[in-house]
Amino acid sequence: MNIEVFRDYCLSKKGVTEEFPFDEKTLVFKVMGKMFALSGLERTPSQVNLKCDEERSVALREEYDGLIIPGYHMSKAHWNTIFIESLPPKLVLELIDHSYDLIVSKFTKKLRSEYDAI
Repeated sequence: MNIEVFRDYCLSKKGVTEEFPFDEKTLVFKVMGKMFALSGLERTPSQVNLKCDEERSVALREEYDGLIIPGYHMSKAHWNTIFIESLPPKLVLELIDHSYDLIVSKFTKKLRSEYDAI
């Protein structure tokens, strides 16, 4: 999967926006203002950071050694850096969905109501 396909998939999800809050090279995807994915656009090969359940993070890092690593500049327990061009596209899509769903599941009642209204 390339970064354009990654971007398009993230933007296809409900309530998602993209922005550059840190610098002009770090693309961040948010659902209802909460970050679920980011990518350093200057990094080669293409890498993205995605939120992940702690136990699953460990298992993924073991199974995909060197292709899924602790999140670069992120909480190592809750974020993974994944090399999207070297992994099966189906897995990348699943990990995007997982990250998105983790964020949505933690919405406050008010934010959930706004999300549901979209």
